[in-house]
Amino acid sequence: MDMEVPDTRDRSFKRKRDDLPDSYSASNGSGSGGVDLSLLEAVERSQGTAEVLDLKTLKKLVLALERRLKENIEARLKYPDQPERFADSEIELHEELQKLKVLAGGPELYPDLVSLNTIPSILGLLSHENTDIAIDVVQLLQDLTDEDVLEDNDEPARVLVDALVENNVLELLVQNLHRLSESDPDEMAAVYNTLATIENLIEVKPAVAELVCEKTKLFRWLLTKIRQKEFDGNKQYASEILAILLQNSKANQKKLGQMNGVDVMLQAVAMYKSKDPKTQDEEEMLENLFDCLCCLVMPLENKERFVKAEGVELMIIIMKQKKSAYGSAIRALDFAMTKYPPACERFVDVLGLKTAFATFMGKIPQYRKNKKERYQEDLEERIISLIASLFDGISRGSRRDRLLSKFVENEYEKIDRLVELYVRYADRVKAEMERLNQLEFDDLEIDEDERYNRRLESGLYTLQLIAVILGHLWCSEHAGMRARIEQLLKLQKLSKEDVKDILQEYHDNIGDLDGPDEKERAQTKIQKFISAL
Repeated sequence: MDMEVPDTRDRSFKRKRDDLPDSYSASNGSGSGGVDLSLLEAVERSQGTAEVLDLKTLKKLVLALERRLKENIEARLKYPDQPERFADSEIELHEELQKLKVLAGGPELYPDLVSLNTIPSILGLLSHENTDIAIDVVQLLQDLTDEDVLEDNDEPARVLVDALVENNVLELLVQNLHRLSESDPDEMAAVYNTLATIENLIEVKPAVAELVCEKTKLFRWLLTKIRQKEFDGNKQYASEILAILLQNSKANQKKLGQMNGVDVMLQAVAMYKSKDPKTQDEEEMLENLFDCLCCLVMPLENKERFVKAEGVELMIIIMKQKKSAYGSAIRALDFAMTKYPPACERFVDVLGLKTAFATFMGKIPQYRKNKKERYQEDLEERIISLIASLFDGISRGSRRDRLLSKFVENEYEKIDRLVELYVRYADRVKAEMERLNQLEFDDLEIDEDERYNRRLESGLYTLQLIAVILGHLWCSEHAGMRARIEQLLKLQKLSKEDVKDILQEYHDNIGDLDGPDEKERAQTKIQKFISAL
């Protein structure tokens, strides 16, 4: 079925710096560069009250930074083997970088910061021999690009981000990321801040999502992090960033597939086939990993990799174990089987029908973590889509017979359930129609496209899929199934004409996203159902 892209961006759990684990709040910079940040912040606040943040202040800050940078370079060149001779200049450079954080309070000055040509100097420090200085820069970049700071400052944000990207911020951030050791608390925090900065850059300039994968080895770093068995905050954030990078980019999906990404994702979720995540953070990471998997299996070649790596079998095992990943496994199967018959055939061959139809009949495991109001409804809609994909992918032979026989067994109970769902979704769509009509009565104009989209959101898409499944059952020409469908529709004061109307609207709104040939194939199939009914 036509698949939506997993939503990974607008997350209620998106973390701010204040949400960092305690281990991340260590003083920024150790050894020669160590300072008490709380004291520094107090000093900054007192300075803030004494000095207005304007262009004059900015120039003063920039000049001081350039001076300290020059002194540090000279000291290092003069005494390369005597760290004690350049330690003081390093501390002073650190302090000037800390002072620049005040600029986050005046994003309207970002274009001036760029025109003063300071960005190359700041970014050059990401390659500084002293990791603490590079960590200072990462923290500064995260502060300057923080979404709360950039809110309502679209133009200054664009100017800053464009300048950062032009001056190789992505390459430098990722190079620095590779040299950070997460056994050190400061460097562990810097890893988090690096990922946060990349996310902030994507927020302002979505093209960064493909640029960063094209120009750097970020994918390689993220895959290594996700392979890590132990859970930590950075592994969670890595999973979230990966999901963002894959969400709207076919190029990224294909590239990660070529890097063995499907296998890595399957191994990562396999850790939860017979156990639940221990914390909410770990649970969110597992959701992110499944988001990544669903995005990954959208290109055809990655569906093939998924089947070859026994992804279908793994998802069925996860469903059978009835742990918290149950619903996510159904979602991943639905994405993998959409418009890909080999996945549908494998699903039937490895006895997935029994597991899928138990869910279809409402036998959904209940546990603490699925308290979400829409959880059961989401699963219902997903399993309907999966069954529709099965019918679409298996058009003939013994597998088709096995699929159809599920609707005959136990005195047609699956048809009873299908019609029950049909009625429920039809009622919901009707209620939405009435609500929209009332809005128009109240002089709120709603065009046809918006009206159709709102009806889709209220359940019309699922209703259309149920009608498609009914069409497949009717076209099997099984007398018992046909009689049962007609009997149940009549009981609900409905007729085949109602189902045909739903199918006709579906037919008329099939898009050509997958090309004109695919559109014609889909429309021909639906027309066949309408004619048969």
